Amino acid sequence: MRPIAAGICAICGERLVAPNAFAAEHRESRCGLCRRLNPPFAKTAAYGSYEGGLRDLIHLLKYQQVRPAADVLGRMLSEVIAGLAPYSVDPGLLVVPVPRHPVKLRQRGFNQSELIARVALTLRPVVSRQALRVDLLERVRETQSQIGLTRHQRQENLRGAFRVAKPEEIWGHEILLVDDVFTTGTTASECARVLRRGGASRVWVATVARTLRAEAQVAPLEPEADLAMTMAAHG
Repeated sequence: MRPIAAGICAICGERLVAPNAFAAEHRESRCGLCRRLNPPFAKTAAYGSYEGGLRDLIHLLKYQQVRPAADVLGRMLSEVIAGLAPYSVDPGLLVVPVPRHPVKLRQRGFNQSELIARVALTLRPVVSRQALRVDLLERVRETQSQIGLTRHQRQENLRGAFRVAKPEEIWGHEILLVDDVFTTGTTASECARVLRRGGASRVWVATVARTLRAEAQVAPLEPEADLAMTMAAHG
């Protein structure tokens, strides 16, 4: 369970194959999709790739309710948060775990993202424990599993699933959105979009793991005709 190495998009964290023209001009590497379409989040970061022992550890917590696994995952998340800290300039940064629907919450007994975030904030004084807010973002619609869905289907599945409960308390603040896994980015994007519409100035995303494509994307700029294929690859 080693941290993700260099060679990833500076915005969404997807794997890149080599530096490109954008990187030479802007001193950061971006994937084709993030160069063309501005995501609703400012930057995402993850500790490791969602595979092997890290995936097993997350499954122990989520599906077998082995709560001590949250301590290990929380330590990993604390490193991710520390890495994002230099980018945020808001002393009033709020930490918001991705919420679960009340039905799912009752079935599992806990929100794994909240558990991991609580551990992380006890280990990293760069963000106050009081910054953790589980009452600002709500999941108001139960959705079907995202497994096996295309990117478009995932977006439609999540549309209208989240809402800001207290917009007056996030207005003008930067938000650190926390989750266990960043898969295609659909959930993080929808949460970030809702938070931005609710008044947040910027949204950062920190996760323990993320899915990296086995095939690294080609770094040079794609022709406009290939945009649809690039977007499909992100799903």
